[in-house]
Amino acid sequence: MTVPDMPRLAVFGEALTDLVRTGEDGWRSIAGGACWNVARVAATLGVPTGWGGAVSDDLFGARIVELSREAGLDPRFLQVVSRPPLLAVVHQLDPPRYFFLGENAADLAFDEAALPPGWDTACGFAHFGCISLVRQPLGGRLVSLALRLADAGVPVSFDPNCRNLMGGDYPELFERLAARAAVLKVSDEDLRHIYPDLETEAALARVRTLAPEAVLLYTRGGAGMDVYSAAGQFFQPAFAVAVVDTVGAGDACIGGFLASRLLRPDASLREHARFAAAAAAAACTRAGAHAPAKAEVEALLARG
Repeated sequence: MTVPDMPRLAVFGEALTDLVRTGEDGWRSIAGGACWNVARVAATLGVPTGWGGAVSDDLFGARIVELSREAGLDPRFLQVVSRPPLLAVVHQLDPPRYFFLGENAADLAFDEAALPPGWDTACGFAHFGCISLVRQPLGGRLVSLALRLADAGVPVSFDPNCRNLMGGDYPELFERLAARAAVLKVSDEDLRHIYPDLETEAALARVRTLAPEAVLLYTRGGAGMDVYSAAGQFFQPAFAVAVVDTVGAGDACIGGFLASRLLRPDASLREHARFAAAAAAAACTRAGAHAPAKAEVEALLARG
């Protein structure tokens, strides 16, 4: 039974601040984080969403709180703690080079026990991914939470969204979560990071063996997306748009897919995939990790 006034989508993982170099001595701060981006996308598209994470009680955390409120994220899931912020220092853009500053940072203090009672009963999907899963002790708690939810019948969504923090032991963690996921998004870059010694087809076959009943979204940027399910496989082309940048496109893809599943449960998998592709394309039309409005996505869908 669904608990009233609870989010249909719960997203767990990091929010952070990107410190992006703008010149020899210049830097710009931008609120971001893969999982937080996914939550903002889904909420902006109209899905009641909670982002389960913790932020610092300084100007960086305040900006994340402000943008979370603007997106309509459930405030009961967001926690503010007296710890330093999690920062990603992006000192080169092309190709991207970055490192994280996060010792004893706020994200590690997230306490799932403080979530509102009954949230898990109401949950239509729970999403996990990116660096939060390898930042300890948070990572271990989130993995346990994902597995508990899967055991309880809550559909789990997983996007590895690989970063340079994922070391040689990451494939084991990936496979543990992938095997329990109902929805799994993997980019071509993720696949190369996780299985560097396998050709693409062999790596995809391994992932499908892990989760044969899951929906797998294999994204290849502008080259489109291959969608796999127990019923078969099909290709979803990327929508042609004037690209400003591709930051957050993958987050918009999975956020759009989950939003479509929850908003239109009777739609076909092809329709959900097309909506996800349109959300990803719409995100590319603005600078930064843009969370597209539903009208932006629908305009692309109508254009075809």
